[in-house]
Amino acid sequence: MKTFEELESAVRSYSRGWPTVFEKAKGYRLWDTAGKEYIDFFAGAGALNYGHNNADMQQKLIEYIERDGILHSLDMGTTPRKEFLEKFQEIILKPRELDYKIMFPGPTGTNTVESALKIARKVTQRQTVISFTNAFHGMTIGSLSVTGNSFKRKGAGIPLNHSVSMPFDQFMENQETLAYLESYLEESGSGLDLPAAVILETVQGEGGINAARIEWLQKVEEICRRFDILLIVDDVQAGCGRTGTFFSFEPAGIKPDIVCLSKSIGGAGLPMAITLIKPEYDQWEPGEHNGTFRGNNLAFITATEALNYWVTDDFSNHIHERAAELKAAIQSIIENYPELNGEARGRGLMQGIAVNVEGLATKICSEAFERGLIVETSGPKDEVVKFLPPLMIDEEGLSKGLCILEDSIKEVLK
Repeated sequence: MKTFEELESAVRSYSRGWPTVFEKAKGYRLWDTAGKEYIDFFAGAGALNYGHNNADMQQKLIEYIERDGILHSLDMGTTPRKEFLEKFQEIILKPRELDYKIMFPGPTGTNTVESALKIARKVTQRQTVISFTNAFHGMTIGSLSVTGNSFKRKGAGIPLNHSVSMPFDQFMENQETLAYLESYLEESGSGLDLPAAVILETVQGEGGINAARIEWLQKVEEICRRFDILLIVDDVQAGCGRTGTFFSFEPAGIKPDIVCLSKSIGGAGLPMAITLIKPEYDQWEPGEHNGTFRGNNLAFITATEALNYWVTDDFSNHIHERAAELKAAIQSIIENYPELNGEARGRGLMQGIAVNVEGLATKICSEAFERGLIVETSGPKDEVVKFLPPLMIDEEGLSKGLCILEDSIKEVLK
C-alpha cells in the first residue's frame, strides 16, 4: 500500500478500510495480488448489481472495440446510444406504463441529481427543494445542498442554500413525519416558500439503510400533487433491481416526475447516468445542461445487455429469494447476539444491521475483511453494517459471506 500512501491524495477512503491491492474479480468474488479470495457484499457501492466481469457484457465490449466502434461522442447519435434508448423504452418503461424522456446528464450519480434539481427549478420558477434527514444525493454543490450528512456538507466550504430538510419516515419516534411537512406547506407563517420539488430516496443507502414505508411514499406523492410540487426520486443506489423491482418505487405504485439513475444502470460498472423526465417537464434548451462525457458508448453497450435481465420476472424473483434469505439471517444474528443491540433495516438486497453500540459496526467490518468479506458501514455514525451483494449472487455465496460475518461478530464480541 506504500504507493497509494505516498503518491495519492489523503481523500481516498475505501483503500484505508480494505488495505490490499485487488487484481481480479468475477461474479461476487475478488482476489488480491497475493491470491486471497474475498466475497463481495459491497458491489462497487451498488454499481455492480450484475456482478464483476459479466461474460455477456465482456464479449459485447470486446466485439465493439475490435471493430473500431466509437468510444467518445458527446451527445451525437451513435448505434449503442440508439439501441439503449429503444431497448430501455421497450423493456423497462412501456411494461410499467411510465412515460419519460431520457436525458444523459453526465456519467455519475451527482450529475443526474444536479440535472434534476435544475430542471425542477426551471419548470416551476421556484428555488427551494425539500429533502430529508439522513439523505445522500451526491458530492457536488447542488447535490450536497439536499444531503443531510454534516461531514459531507462541510466539505463544500460555502453555505448550502435553497433547500429545506424535513424528517424522513420514522425519523422521529411515535410521530407522523409528513404531518410536519404538511403543516409547513399549509401555514402561511411557516417561513417556507412553496418548493420547486421534493427529492427522496425510497431506501437511504448512505444514510443508514432507512427504508420508507409504502404508505409514506404514497403520501409524499399525494402532497406533491396537492401543492403542485415536482417529485424527484433518487434511485441511483436503490434502483436497477437493488430492492427487487427495477425501480425501487414500483411497489408504492407512484409515478415520480423525475427519476435519477446511475451506478448499475451501466451494467458493468462503467460510468453512466440517466435522468428520466416526464415529457411535459422536458423544457431544456439545446445544450442548456451538457457535459463532455455524456456519450459513454461502452457503458451504453453493457447497459443494453443488462436490460436482458428484465425481459422476464425470473431475475426479480431471484432477488426476492436471496433477499428473504438475507433477512432471515439478519434476524437470526440479532437474536443470537443481543450484545449488538441490533436492528434490522432495509429491503431487497439493500439491507443492514444497525449496531447500537458505538464503534462496533466498524470493528465488525474490519474483522470481516481480514476473514475474506468485503462489507462496509453506513449511517451518520457508521453504525450500520450494510449489505449490498451483487444481485446475481447465489445461495452458496450469500451463505458463505454470512458465515464470515457471523465469525467476525463472534471474534469482535470476545
